[in-house]
Amino acid sequence: MDLKPYANYLRAASAMIAGVGIGLFATILSLNAGYGFNSLRAGPWTAWPHIGGADIDPYARAVISRSGEAPLGRDQGLAFIARADSNGAPLSAECEYRIIDPLPAARFWTIALANPHGRLLANPTERYGYSSVDVLRKEGGAFEIDVAREARPGNWLSPGAAKDFVVMLRLYDTPLDIESAPDPDSFPKIVKLGCA
Repeated sequence: MDLKPYANYLRAASAMIAGVGIGLFATILSLNAGYGFNSLRAGPWTAWPHIGGADIDPYARAVISRSGEAPLGRDQGLAFIARADSNGAPLSAECEYRIIDPLPAARFWTIALANPHGRLLANPTERYGYSSVDVLRKEGGAFEIDVAREARPGNWLSPGAAKDFVVMLRLYDTPLDIESAPDPDSFPKIVKLGCA
């Protein structure tokens, strides 16, 4: 059987199948790469201030639709995520860390541990985070939060049985200017204390 008359159809079908495959691969990469464009960075902390507003980009809209989360609106506050310590090393539950004050100006804030997909970590203490009203403070108002598997006195968060985690910082009713780069020195430091 002579297939020459069908060669153009076979090439066209191959090109279409390759295009669909590349498109699906690019979509999967985009959905797993974060919230798209327009991120705001301050040291290890990253926020996407536009995901809660009308000017959200299509990639971020797809990620939010897929996860089902309800992001903060810009007039409500900002949510920052740290995937690395202040020296740039990825966070690992095999290591111990200390989160050290200061914080940008905000009416209310929370700091919590989550898995890399943003879900709170199950842990034996059922303590998922601290807020500006329940964190223990030193004289003068500064605070420190230890992150470790083993219990610590004072402010302590456990990553539980997780292998990897992120630190989430939510600033509610903050005057932080999202159009300019914030000062990293006004954000909490994440200091590695050691690893197992």
